[in-house]
Amino acid sequence: MSDSAIGKKIPSLTLPVTTHDRMTLPDDFLGRWTLLYFYPKDDTPGCTKQACEYRDKIAEFKNLDAQVVGVSSDTIESHYKFVEKFSLNFPLLVDAKKELANELELQGRDSFLIDPDGVVRHVWRKVDPTTTVEETLNNLKKIATL
Repeated sequence: MSDSAIGKKIPSLTLPVTTHDRMTLPDDFLGRWTLLYFYPKDDTPGCTKQACEYRDKIAEFKNLDAQVVGVSSDTIESHYKFVEKFSLNFPLLVDAKKELANELELQGRDSFLIDPDGVVRHVWRKVDPTTTVEETLNNLKKIATL
């Protein structure tokens, strides 16, 4: 079954982000792979487990010239607290109006692998926060080394 988000170019948006003032899409995704993952809420059990696993494996993503970016509709203040509490080492985007979520037809806790040209290449829908990090990393290893 094909997913309609595959092959879609990331929309042009500017959103608040924890690492600097704003992130401009797709510009800040160009030139490297991006694992974009959506999660429901900062500092909840599943979301924390998922975020901490990405944090702990960030070097493996960077070795593949990939960045990890988390997204939820929480406020930037909430994101800052989440980053600080768990020493997260990747950016969290604020999608308050759900513009990015709507564009990618979000179905829940979804993850998207975006190529260096800003195009969605793989989608994981309604992922399990305990297994998705390994899944996405393994898929990236296969694709990024082709």
